[in-house]
Amino acid sequence: MQTILYVMAIMGCGENDSACRELRVEQAAYRSEAQCMAATADVLARHDDIAYPNIVAQCRPSEARPTLLRGSDVLRPEAGQPRREAPLQIAASGVFRSSR
Repeated sequence: MQTILYVMAIMGCGENDSACRELRVEQAAYRSEAQCMAATADVLARHDDIAYPNIVAQCRPSEARPTLLRGSDVLRPEAGQPRREAPLQIAASGVFRSSR
């Protein structure tokens, strides 16, 4: 049985329906999607130099191609509200950070 490793892609997204752009892929590989997702907040904090309105971390199997994610698909935290988890269709996209 082959072990599936997960990688974390750092993506820059606009606020409209244009596709997010994969900017970087973290060097680390994770043994599970859950481990990758657990690391997203710390990883995003290190990528504060990216000049996009929204930055997301997307965990995916290392052999998988990037999935299309649009700026309008990214769940943004509501002002004054606790951060909600993303809907199932983008749950693998990880944590969201806005530059605003």
